[in-house]
Amino acid sequence: MELLPRSPAEFGSARYWDRFFRQRGQRAFEWYGAFPELCPVLHKYVRPRDKVLVVGCGNSELSEQMYDVGMCEDIVNIDISDAVIRQMQERSGSRRPKMSYLLMDMLQMDFPDAHFQVVLDKGTLDALLTDEEEATLAKVDQMFAEISRVLQVGGRYLCVSLAQAHVLKKAVEYFSREGWVVRVHQVAGSGDNQQFVLPVFVYVMTKFRKIPGSAPQILEICPEEQDKPMRVESVERLVAAVKDRQHYALLCSQLSKTPCREQVSLDLCDKESGKPRYTLHVVDSPLVKPSRENRFAIFIIPQGRETEWLFGTEEGRRQLATSAGFGRLVTVALHREQHYEGMAGIQAELSGKVMELAPPGLPARQQVPFLSVGGDIGVRAVRHQDTSPLSGEYVVEDVKGDGTCYFRRLIFLRNRNVVQSEARLLPPSPLPGQKKRRKDKKKPSPAEPPAAIDKSYLCCEHHKAMVAGLCLLGGPDPLPGASLAVLVVGLGGGSLSLFIHDYFSQAHVAVVEIDPSMLEVATRWFGFSQGDRMQVHLSDGLDYVAKLAAEAPAQYDAIMFDVDSKDLTMGMSCPPPAFVEKPFLQKVKTILKPEGIFVLNLVCRDARLKESVLATLRDVFPLLYTRRIEGEVNEILFCQPSPEGRRDPAELGARARALEGALREPGCPWDSSYVLADMLQAVRIL
Repeated sequence: MELLPRSPAEFGSARYWDRFFRQRGQRAFEWYGAFPELCPVLHKYVRPRDKVLVVGCGNSELSEQMYDVGMCEDIVNIDISDAVIRQMQERSGSRRPKMSYLLMDMLQMDFPDAHFQVVLDKGTLDALLTDEEEATLAKVDQMFAEISRVLQVGGRYLCVSLAQAHVLKKAVEYFSREGWVVRVHQVAGSGDNQQFVLPVFVYVMTKFRKIPGSAPQILEICPEEQDKPMRVESVERLVAAVKDRQHYALLCSQLSKTPCREQVSLDLCDKESGKPRYTLHVVDSPLVKPSRENRFAIFIIPQGRETEWLFGTEEGRRQLATSAGFGRLVTVALHREQHYEGMAGIQAELSGKVMELAPPGLPARQQVPFLSVGGDIGVRAVRHQDTSPLSGEYVVEDVKGDGTCYFRRLIFLRNRNVVQSEARLLPPSPLPGQKKRRKDKKKPSPAEPPAAIDKSYLCCEHHKAMVAGLCLLGGPDPLPGASLAVLVVGLGGGSLSLFIHDYFSQAHVAVVEIDPSMLEVATRWFGFSQGDRMQVHLSDGLDYVAKLAAEAPAQYDAIMFDVDSKDLTMGMSCPPPAFVEKPFLQKVKTILKPEGIFVLNLVCRDARLKESVLATLRDVFPLLYTRRIEGEVNEILFCQPSPEGRRDPAELGARARALEGALREPGCPWDSSYVLADMLQAVRIL
């Protein structure tokens, strides 16, 4: 501990360094970055005939190793410590005759202008720039000016650094302002078995003649895993890119030492585009007792299934890790903008990177299994992609679910992990009179899923609950044949509106949708169509309801809100806050028949905001039921304007079973894979 400075200012003191090297003796002191790690980068920028200046050489072995491997021999080393210069002269004088050690201050060098092709600095800038005080910054400017003076045009300043943000920013701003090309290399393997957890970087500043006027900055970064540099547009983006790599190194260090209590998420980006290619979640399962065989595994989520509860939620991933029986499971989600060469290609691409996330105690040569559902990476086919002025970028895609089922999904890319609308696709059927022959039967291409929409199936659990809520309506007539007036605010892909229209034969459905693009999407891609009993009104739902309340009160048996909020900063993503304000809810009550029902899809993660919404609903609607959707944030609220319509759970179940039976009568192609009565079993009265 006595070797440490009493204050950062001592790093610039010759007296301190004399004392440091006298006490340390002959043992080489390497700030960071061993020669084998630095060598691949140095080889790119140091040629055998170059005259090299090493500033702040200390007693590092770097110059000696460069000399000994033949990288370069004409090396001049300078330092402000007389003790270390004498020590190094004795150590290398006779063995390396072409290399010299001089006592000299790099802030005021005796060399002529343009004397060197390379200036090499290993940790010296980091030692000098310990703070951002005015006096320190002045010394750094003086250092940079001297380096610039002694370098030839085309020469390189190579600075080995831990790249603290203020150090990197200062160096890059100074030299890019002078018209130099700036490139930052991450040193491969520098975070392994080192005294520093953070990776080591090499700044490469190439001197060009300064062009009068505003010449474009050339700023580049070379990650450790690739040789090709990536251009960045600003100093801030370069600093941010380095910071990302530092955070990743810290994360890997933490994961290699202790189990993670909370799930860790990170993106691995495409080398060319810089866009996310893989999203990884690291899940440690305390319920699994790890052995040599089950310490670590990688699970590839099939394309298009990353939004499912098992893969898209913390609780689901925790259950997946436990059921898979591994102490640490890394789930890998694939991105729709990327192309993948099958499971083998993904495994080859990820094998090296995921090992950086291995749990503590994993043997170095341990085989790590790659798992998936059915052993493949799934199917995702993008059918349509566009941008709406109201909803932003969106995509319509077909994905393969369990078994042979395919689904069509609408996803808003501003919230790409949430499926906005979903419909099941029907398998292709033979033409009339066409016989299936085994010899001629071709297997459907996995990239060409069927295109017809199965309108008998509601994919979204909250839509099933909203339909089940119609059982709360009074009246002696069986619901499927009853005359109903239904208002749905929010079209999406149209699945909810279509289902009510098709299976409630006397229902008249009015749909309000603010975004014309969504009507086009629903019509073209989800089988939606208008007719005598189905009309779409392109309007703001707030304005439409307000107009009806003023003109034609008490006209709807059921009103359903399934509308998302465009503001993702709120703790409530469905509906927008204005839709649950008391004055507007009173207008909703006005256009609802006295025995009618208002059904609201509520998605709210903010507990206080949610309680406020429920309190407002209770103020307006005396009778309020709620149904939580298992595994989702959605909560379906059933609101009735009169407390006299209250029903007990047994009666609700009986009505739901009656509705279900009616929907299964001949001529009604109802999908029997779910039961409406189940949707009302967990209903509770608020």
